[in-house]
Amino acid sequence: MEMNWRRLSGKPIKQDIKLAVEETLQKELADGHKMKVCIGSDSQVKGGTVEYATVIVFLREKKGGFMFISNHKEHREMSLRERMISEVGRSVGVAYELCDLLDRYDVALEVHADINTDPHFQSNVALKEAMGYILGMGFVFKAKPNAFASTSCADKMV
Repeated sequence: MEMNWRRLSGKPIKQDIKLAVEETLQKELADGHKMKVCIGSDSQVKGGTVEYATVIVFLREKKGGFMFISNHKEHREMSLRERMISEVGRSVGVAYELCDLLDRYDVALEVHADINTDPHFQSNVALKEAMGYILGMGFVFKAKPNAFASTSCADKMV
């Protein structure tokens, strides 16, 4: 899955994302920060196009954070469940690409899903599949209201 990444400022990340994350972690850890990484995606349907944003959120314990962003568009119709699972798939793909690196630097990783745990909300239709997918891959799973990487960060980038 080819993804183009940028910083919140809009500055493109031209190098491989894994290398960019490693350099970022080296700098942050050398500066004495305890780090955690949260990965999440969100999407919106605009016309016949599904627009996605995937984020890698770097959290400095008690010192704020920052993120890398990737946007993608698909020109096709899909059900809500399919779109939710597609979001999760994008996040899991990035998490899988980075997990050995994060383990090497002893950085905690969470995968956030923009799915509501309350059955009264439509996105709940994909909760079991998303949770099974993320946990089955060995990642820590967070859903609404604790999934800020997808529900707040990625949501603002779509």
